[in-house]
Amino acid sequence: MTYIQLTYGDLILPALLVLMDGVLSLALRLKLEKQLAIATVRMVLQLVLVGYALTFLFAAVSPLWTALAAFIMVLFASREIVARQKRPLPGFWSYGLGAGCTLLAAGIVTIFALLTELRPVPWYHPRYALPLLGMILGNTMTGISLGLDVLTNGLVRERAAVEACLALGGTRYQALLPILRDAMRSGLMPTINAMAAIGLVSLPGMMTGQILAGVEPIDAVKYQLLIMFLIAGGTGLGTLAAVMGGARLLTDHRHRLRLDRIPAEKST
Repeated sequence: MTYIQLTYGDLILPALLVLMDGVLSLALRLKLEKQLAIATVRMVLQLVLVGYALTFLFAAVSPLWTALAAFIMVLFASREIVARQKRPLPGFWSYGLGAGCTLLAAGIVTIFALLTELRPVPWYHPRYALPLLGMILGNTMTGISLGLDVLTNGLVRERAAVEACLALGGTRYQALLPILRDAMRSGLMPTINAMAAIGLVSLPGMMTGQILAGVEPIDAVKYQLLIMFLIAGGTGLGTLAAVMGGARLLTDHRHRLRLDRIPAEKST
């Protein structure tokens, strides 16, 4: 099993393609060249730093270092969830809900895969745990972001209907049920679309990377199927926990709608 090893020098020509995008932005006055430059520099620095960090973690094989790295990943995922909300929940609730749901869903699914399918020795080996967590975490983060965004915007838009149902004696979950369903659909839809298109429209990154590394295509397919099953489970658990938690935060024990806990929509 062989693979083609790249040097940083080999990346110069492909990087010119990004430069081409910048030239197009200037020529067409898209005003994206600054954002493109910042994003490119951030991408390079972040990936290089992550590469060195993973090299250290793979050599250390420490449960404490692995747990710390996973915790940092969850914190950044929580930050991204908050940043993507038009009407984020205030203060601690926004970060706490995002971090708690991503940690719950992605953590449970990752540990399940490590203990039952991959079974590395030790089971927390960062070479397996962290890449697996990263793939599940990224998709779970997207599902939670979309679910919470649809929930908060739906409650503001359908306020009259929700309060009418509550006034007629309905519980908060009965009144919010249509919005909860829309939020769950929104959170799960990217994963469903990815599962439907995979293999026909696109070859996913993990499968492609394994094939380039010399793994037999059918073996790469098995790993990719495992990842997609885990992503679907993590996204479903995370979105459900976040949407139900958000619904509970935006109502109270007296079954009243508490839109005062939602700040004004962020300007774009």
